[in-house]
Amino acid sequence: MISNSIRFWFYLIFLIPSILCSLFILYHFLFDRTLRQALNNHVIIVLLFLSLISEVTNYPWMLYFFRNEGIWERSFMFCNIWAFMDWSTFILQTFLVAWATIERHILIFHDRWVSTKTKRFFVHYFPLIFLPLYCFIWYIVIYFFPPCDNLFDMTQAVCAFPYLYTIYALTMWEVIVHEIVPILIIVVFSIALLVRVLWQRHRIRQPIQWRKYRKMSFQLLSISLIYSIFSLPYMLMNMMILSGIQNEIFTAIFDYTQFLTYFVFFLFPFVCVLSLSELRTKVQKFFYLHRQTGRIGPEILAMKTPQNNRLILQ
Repeated sequence: MISNSIRFWFYLIFLIPSILCSLFILYHFLFDRTLRQALNNHVIIVLLFLSLISEVTNYPWMLYFFRNEGIWERSFMFCNIWAFMDWSTFILQTFLVAWATIERHILIFHDRWVSTKTKRFFVHYFPLIFLPLYCFIWYIVIYFFPPCDNLFDMTQAVCAFPYLYTIYALTMWEVIVHEIVPILIIVVFSIALLVRVLWQRHRIRQPIQWRKYRKMSFQLLSISLIYSIFSLPYMLMNMMILSGIQNEIFTAIFDYTQFLTYFVFFLFPFVCVLSLSELRTKVQKFFYLHRQTGRIGPEILAMKTPQNNRLILQ
């Protein structure tokens, strides 16, 4: 089992840089007209907002819980709010990345599907509206309007467990539809995108068009990779639990996979910076100007010092 102190320090080390990175990216996405109007960036903007919301709510609560070694008496309402924020943001982010892997095929290979305002609404904007509405309504009902009281365990960070998930059919819906299917979509459509882009590279042989494909595909594949690495093991563990496979070794592995899922929110902003050439350029310019500013001071002093010395000697 991973100790509370290890969880605390790992989460704290990643949390602050991740928040700063999220704010940096959102600033450029929202105030740079070119970045803001690009259809392929809209889902990323929504994902960044979700990451930021989670990083300023769930993670500080977890840090406080782990810092106090799990000793924290909370109200049932707060437990429900925490569980709702934790699970709804995680599942919604997985849904949106899954949709992004599908949409990227449309934007690259079937751009006529978004050539008019009507088509753009139904193909591009409607999923960005429907998926958050579905997730938030589903988990509001699950956590705040169950037919009986939810179950609570104050020894756990996320201390509420939905009563409705004691119903086998709803548990199956949660695990299969909300967890397994989105991750499978991410993996399958990401691999398919890579294959199609490489095939198009050899088929059309147009450097400008290839750069466009490469940029959009690399952006999505980089994001999909962190979900495949950090979320897929946890989803597989959940599926094995439903199959009745459980022992001490399995419980320990499940604990590690659950611990890793929280790094998806931490790493997402950094992956966005690395995968978007425009943001990489802005970061490089920022550090370059910072170095140049740091060099100006000593150079000016070095030029003035000899003159000052001559004045003193005279």
